[in-house]
Amino acid sequence: MTDYSEEQRNELEAIESIYPDSFTVLSDEPTSFTITVTSDTAENGETVEATLKFTYVEKYPDEAPLWEIHSQENLEDSDAEDILTLLQQQADENLGMVMIFTLVTAVQEKLNEMVDVKKNRREEEARRKEAEAEEAEKVLFQGTVVTIENFLAWKAKFELEMAELRRKRQKEEEQAGKPKLTGKQLFETDHNLDTSDIQFLEDTGNNVEVDESLFQDIEDLDLDEDDPDFDPLEMGSDED
Repeated sequence: MTDYSEEQRNELEAIESIYPDSFTVLSDEPTSFTITVTSDTAENGETVEATLKFTYVEKYPDEAPLWEIHSQENLEDSDAEDILTLLQQQADENLGMVMIFTLVTAVQEKLNEMVDVKKNRREEEARRKEAEAEEAEKVLFQGTVVTIENFLAWKAKFELEMAELRRKRQKEEEQAGKPKLTGKQLFETDHNLDTSDIQFLEDTGNNVEVDESLFQDIEDLDLDEDDPDFDPLEMGSDED
């Protein structure tokens, strides 16, 4: 008859000696304890850690112990599920034998694999970004390949921009002021000027007053206009 209690006590002593710094007893009835498992350190100094909690059942090791992830660090949910699945597989393979060391060792290896996967992901991401940067630089250096489609699109856009530029320039010229027109140009552009004087007379009722006194003595003036030696500047001189 198997003495389950004896086997459990012996394994517990061995586990404590193997993991002195990470082993902690939580209770005696039932026997429950934790073991903290840490991965190897990655290049960036990051580690993955899981604290496993085991509880002996009455007929352990003929029956698998109970387990759970008591706490974790840098462990993704999917990784935690993988660890629980791994523990179940290892327990099924080792029924009838004390298995805590085997289970912990399997989890240790799994954590190291996770660190390697994260490292590979970072390296792949770095290579991808580097490739994208090189491709962007190449496109910038070579320029865009001209096709009928993108040329027509560029041409349409260019024509719209030029039309807008001409519109703005015309508006600026109008705001700066139009050049002054000559009298002839004014009459040519505004035909109302042709009848402006007539319109003025009509508006005032043709009542244009003339001072006749200004012209009453004009017949008394002796203007020798037919005299070739006539000088109007000498008319007012009485010295002779």
